[in-house]
Amino acid sequence: MAIDQVSNLTIPVIDISGYISGDSSRTTRIVEELRGACRAPGFFQIIGHDVPVELRTRLFDKVAQFYALPSATKLALQRGLSVNGARGYEAIGTEIMEGGFQDQKEGFMIGPELPPGRVLQGPNLWPEERHCAGFRSTMEEYFDAMRGLTISMCRAHRYPRASVEMAKKSRGTGAHTDYGAMTLLLQDDIGGLEVFHRPSATWNPVPYVEDAFIVNIADMMERWTNGRYMSTLHRVISPVSNKDRYSVAFFNEGLLDQVIECIPTCIEAGETPLYPPVTVEAHLRKRYADSYGENKEDVMV
Repeated sequence: MAIDQVSNLTIPVIDISGYISGDSSRTTRIVEELRGACRAPGFFQIIGHDVPVELRTRLFDKVAQFYALPSATKLALQRGLSVNGARGYEAIGTEIMEGGFQDQKEGFMIGPELPPGRVLQGPNLWPEERHCAGFRSTMEEYFDAMRGLTISMCRAHRYPRASVEMAKKSRGTGAHTDYGAMTLLLQDDIGGLEVFHRPSATWNPVPYVEDAFIVNIADMMERWTNGRYMSTLHRVISPVSNKDRYSVAFFNEGLLDQVIECIPTCIEAGETPLYPPVTVEAHLRKRYADSYGENKEDVMV
């Protein structure tokens, strides 16, 4: 796989304000722009949404406060302590997305507050209010605001700053595709997210756009559309900066019993599906097990 960084790829920026306001003519144009971006490159940015800037700013402030807590306080919330192994804190090196690299990031995952159940179901783990005042309420407020755009799991990340030499030898997040249907990412202005351009075999940076959410097609959408919409390989380079990098990702993972199989309108006469049918639960169990190096029978039970 090539590691060159060149500008062979333009990430579309799509204004969805017409859809938010109910303008039918603008919505038709937005749909066409979204369809084109989902086909290629499978990554785009949206502006004109209705998630308030004050909430987004406060979220990053609270996330930074959480990650500044002592290691022991954070480890008391580690994901292995959650009832399904999918929520809570992840220390640096917990996840491996790319062979030869341990991800140089911390993570904190939440989802809908649910009683213990199947994969991805269960209660969240939270720091005590005295340790990180306002963190839980802000995360929950943001989670509720984002449900108008997508649903499911939310993960906040901190990428420690790195020297030029360290960045060459590490990954903030190794090269991967996302597991679910679609991901919405809120990032700060530090940079580091890169998208792989298949035709030129090059890595291309995703520029920071003020007030934008980055959207990328994920594996289940590619399976549903028989490859019409692309789940694009991406990674995060460890930030060469005097500041840490922060991002918050929303993963739309789908209903557990949903069967992911080719949509009839996405296959032409004489074609065969590229992927066999699989349930959301089976797909997620395999992908989570692969990225955390866990036994597939034991992960998130």
